[in-house]
Amino acid sequence: MHRFQRHAGFVLLAAGWASAVICGYTVARAAENAADHKGWREVDLFDADWRFYKGDAKGAEAPDFDDANWRKLDVPHDWSIEGPFDKDNPTGGAGAFLPAGVGWYRKHFTLPAADKGHRVFIEFDGVMANSEVWINGHSLGKRPFGYVSFRYDLTDHLNFGDKPNVLAVRCDNSQQPASRWYAGAGIYRHVHLETVNPVHLDLWPQYVTTPKISADEATIHVHSTVTNQSDRPGEFVVETNLLDPEGKPAGPKMAGEINYPVKKISPGETAEFDQDLTVPKPQLWDLDHPNLYSAVAKLFATDNRETPIDSSTALFGIREAKFDAATGFSLNGKNMKLLGVCLHHDGGALGAAVPLSVWQRRLEALKQIGVNAIRTSHNPPAPEFLDLCDRMGFLVMDEMFDCWTAGKNKFDYHLYFNDWWKTDTTDTLLRDRDHPCIVIYSAGNEIGDINANNDKGSRVFVPIRDVMHQLDPTRPVTVAVLQPNQHGVYVKGGFAELMDVVGQNYRENELVAYHQANPQTKIIGTENHHDMGEWIYLRDNPAYSGQFLWTGFDYLGESKAWPKIGYNWGLFDRIGTPNGIGYQRQSWWSDVPMVHLVRREPPQRTADRPNNAERLPRFYSDWSPHVAADEHGENVQTVEAFSNCDTVELLLNDKSLGVKPRPADNASPREWKVPFEPGTLRAIASNDGKVVATHELRTAGKPAKIALETDRKELADDWDDVAFVGATVVDENGTPVPDATEPIKFGISGPGAVVAVDAGDPTSTAPFQTVECRPFHGLCAAIVRSTAPKGEITLTATSADLPAATVTMAAAAAK
Repeated sequence: MHRFQRHAGFVLLAAGWASAVICGYTVARAAENAADHKGWREVDLFDADWRFYKGDAKGAEAPDFDDANWRKLDVPHDWSIEGPFDKDNPTGGAGAFLPAGVGWYRKHFTLPAADKGHRVFIEFDGVMANSEVWINGHSLGKRPFGYVSFRYDLTDHLNFGDKPNVLAVRCDNSQQPASRWYAGAGIYRHVHLETVNPVHLDLWPQYVTTPKISADEATIHVHSTVTNQSDRPGEFVVETNLLDPEGKPAGPKMAGEINYPVKKISPGETAEFDQDLTVPKPQLWDLDHPNLYSAVAKLFATDNRETPIDSSTALFGIREAKFDAATGFSLNGKNMKLLGVCLHHDGGALGAAVPLSVWQRRLEALKQIGVNAIRTSHNPPAPEFLDLCDRMGFLVMDEMFDCWTAGKNKFDYHLYFNDWWKTDTTDTLLRDRDHPCIVIYSAGNEIGDINANNDKGSRVFVPIRDVMHQLDPTRPVTVAVLQPNQHGVYVKGGFAELMDVVGQNYRENELVAYHQANPQTKIIGTENHHDMGEWIYLRDNPAYSGQFLWTGFDYLGESKAWPKIGYNWGLFDRIGTPNGIGYQRQSWWSDVPMVHLVRREPPQRTADRPNNAERLPRFYSDWSPHVAADEHGENVQTVEAFSNCDTVELLLNDKSLGVKPRPADNASPREWKVPFEPGTLRAIASNDGKVVATHELRTAGKPAKIALETDRKELADDWDDVAFVGATVVDENGTPVPDATEPIKFGISGPGAVVAVDAGDPTSTAPFQTVECRPFHGLCAAIVRSTAPKGEITLTATSADLPAATVTMAAAAAK
């Protein structure tokens, strides 16, 4: 059981839609010897040593239930991703044809005798789905929504000292279909056990606002909440100090005449404390400099101002985010577009239980091609995902629901909405409003309640919006509306007038036309295609604040036909390989000079579109086409160069095929019709006559070896740290062989394990939890985790008729 000290807090910012300071949420390692708490809250990372049973187990909530034969594992854990894939699984293509059902988790643990007299809480970051939790046979409650974080008070049912406790969790997603995409199953996010004194700061206790920001000084208002769960009244005070991004004191003085207030709190009551402090010469949070301050709140009894009863640290960023009807979005007074992507919560082969390093790898790739914003489609994300966006400098649309009372599936959230929406929304905003990355909330996606024939959508939405405004009056609220004209959204007095920022999925021309007719409205594209025209609508309309492409990464589910298991129109595939449209978007969104060559093939009918061709062409980054010669004996390839440079010259085997200038619309690709000839196709991009970027494609020969490349040379002994090792079949010259499909088998020695394999193939139903993988376009990947704090991990890849290849990584202690 790992001892941690969790620092948590809130932030409330200046009134209006200019949110200036927002706190973050982190977990920091505390001293190991802290059984008497010494005034500090204790947080145990409660992920290790669970027992799991796939199926229903009558009576498993009882502490004396025999679970000796249950599988031992650590959480986060997604049991559905273990498969098998089956076209008859009730989840269907929406759930990637993976299994559903009931799963049980049980954890046996003891607590120090010194903890008796304290309050002990269990915190779940996410359980999928319809969970019920018991402690020592006592039911603590149920939560149907699998995406929310929640906690229970265990105190009154606990044993202390040598007598063990049993925590039991039942998860049930057996009623299907329940989602339009792969949702996962089980305790798929982190769990924490929190121990505090009877008088303590609440969960997410600090809420910070900035009434004033200037270059010289920022005023920081800190609101803290204290609860007395002891049996006697007392007088208490909360003292808050500020630290700058380097951890040095940042707010040496109180603002105005306000001093630390003293309040009497009776048993069972809660009190709120407010303090104003100042930060001189504030370091603003922005995309390039995501500076995070700390507000350290300490709770004291007035008769002992030396030893704190509790302490909590809230991370926050000083920044102003604003949506404007005429000029769109600005950050710290700088006008910019939200260049965003939508992301589902799965991590490909890892399912819904996604290590943080996977998200870091993905966000780094997105940032490299110019993405600056994320929409959490269509649900609240893991809290550490928002931490990462804070630290990396991303803007976030935090979305709540995919449906309200009108369901999209027989067993989805609409069954629980009326009873749970307020609780789920409240818990999510209290958890998430701290993050500087979040600039807007979405109350829902493509909501069926919004209908031209009645006002049901308005009647459902207004209470959600008002709760969001009450909990966080610093950020606007939108809804991702589909087909607004058809649903009467844009009529006078219609649904659009209820949103703080009008959101629309697709049909950018309708959104722009609505704004032109109603110039006082603020607008944003909440979900968008990859078409060039949709980018130009955003680029050339100042009021259009941003867009979120569907999607940033390929994801599992949303398939309409076996054996397709996923959606593959992301800028990147599941293992992080850029798709052609990713390079196209980079040419529009990135300022770094770039050029990338692709072969373009026309839209094709696919497994889930048997009657209609895909909307967009497919792009291939190779010069090894398999298209047969036409009736004239010619094999002419359409070659496109995605580039943001002034000119691009194309050469085939060192022979120039012409120079093409930047197109008039500054968006169209440079295109050549090239009779195929084996060899090297090379693009040379120049600005002001100077070569600034190049790219080449080479015709592949026969497979000769496996090239291994790892994204991490060092792996921490931590669940959240994994390495992706790419295995590419190449010819004798090192050119990738795109049609290589012979399976690659991975072996490992040293303190490491292969936890999954994947090739990003949307039609492969091979299991992920294995050590063998068939390449897709000549490439696959092994995902590796360290199993010890030191040592050398060696991964070996073998395939028929090819020599073995190895790569090494160093195991390291968790940071």
